[in-house]
Amino acid sequence: MSRIYFGYWIIVAGFFTQFVAVGMANYVVGAFLIPMTEEFAWTRAEFTASRSIGQLVFAVTGFVIGSQIDKFGGRPFIIAGSLVLALSTISLGSISSLEQWLFINGLLLTTGSAMIGNLSVNVTLGKWFVEKRGKAVALAGMGISLAGIVLPPVATVLVDTFGWRQSWRMLGAISLLMTLPAAFAVRRRPEDYGQHPDGRSSEDIAAGRGAAAQKDYENSVTRAQAMRTISFYLLVLAFGLFQISITVMLTQTIPLMTDAGYSRLVASSMISLASVPAFFSKPFWGIMIDRYDPKKLAGHGAAITGISVIFIVWSSGQQLDALVYAAFLLMGVGWGGLLPLQEVIWASVFGRRYLGSVRSTAMPFTFGMSALGPILVASYYDSAGSYDLSLLVVAACNLVSALMLYSLKTQPFR
Repeated sequence: MSRIYFGYWIIVAGFFTQFVAVGMANYVVGAFLIPMTEEFAWTRAEFTASRSIGQLVFAVTGFVIGSQIDKFGGRPFIIAGSLVLALSTISLGSISSLEQWLFINGLLLTTGSAMIGNLSVNVTLGKWFVEKRGKAVALAGMGISLAGIVLPPVATVLVDTFGWRQSWRMLGAISLLMTLPAAFAVRRRPEDYGQHPDGRSSEDIAAGRGAAAQKDYENSVTRAQAMRTISFYLLVLAFGLFQISITVMLTQTIPLMTDAGYSRLVASSMISLASVPAFFSKPFWGIMIDRYDPKKLAGHGAAITGISVIFIVWSSGQQLDALVYAAFLLMGVGWGGLLPLQEVIWASVFGRRYLGSVRSTAMPFTFGMSALGPILVASYYDSAGSYDLSLLVVAACNLVSALMLYSLKTQPFR
């Protein structure tokens, strides 16, 4: 009986680590915004600044560890990150000032999240899978969408039942129990263990059926070579514009909906509602990625997201419940494709050998752009008392991203 290809266990581990990494950094924070700003008399921009700081910290952390993941694999970083994330989340239950909030949530928690999140996971999966890369990244990324389904209402119920301080402590303990065991399933690359990408046997390789993986490896480029191509900067800009809607909507949906007259539970459920199609659509995105041009598919995802944000702004203001729900469902479909599409495009253009270095170099640019979104939107609300115009600008960013992705002519480096 043949052994199960170890890459599949890494998919499972990536599912759980990404559930926690993105969930603790992004999906739970909206449930804490109103009770914490009311208790400390903070503005929403001050509260949201932690996530904007976090985006920058995420980028810098990724840049620092990216080349080290290529060298040592993701396991040591996931172990360290799970400890940092859990301890910082627990510590949030004891803060007493804005400075502590920005330092712990913006810096420490995000550093832990970055170490266990999609860079460690997807760089590793990019080395274990080539022909099946789209499906592998999509399946692991379903953990992110499941976090969106489960965590916003759970966090809201915890806050309303136990208070925000005890809720942070409970979430921190849960995160450690989920991520630390998963770290030990992560391995650097299949060649280190006598295996081959996509679970190919030695007989397959001898018969030439592993040609795609070999070609991918041979055509891989270094960080310096990638940064000398126009493709690198076009991808940075396109995906940076795409990600703005996610960072904004994750932090501002609950206050947007409660301002429109919806209850906190209904408001928190909107991110869960969007996460349902994001969860179930990921396998289909993964299948299509391995068959069709991923750049065109990414353009579809960006366009769907931009159109949905426009409908959310309009329908929530009119309290047209059916259209509100439909718009969040549509947004989830667009979100579902972003992670697998982005990772496969980067890996297919620049190869898997130095993927950690290349991806981490792009992060400061991409996350720097998306970091500005939440704080600018919150600042606009603080001055204008409304989210509408700022969210329409966010929607326009997605539509520009779609046009860029449709027209990109990137080719694998030769």
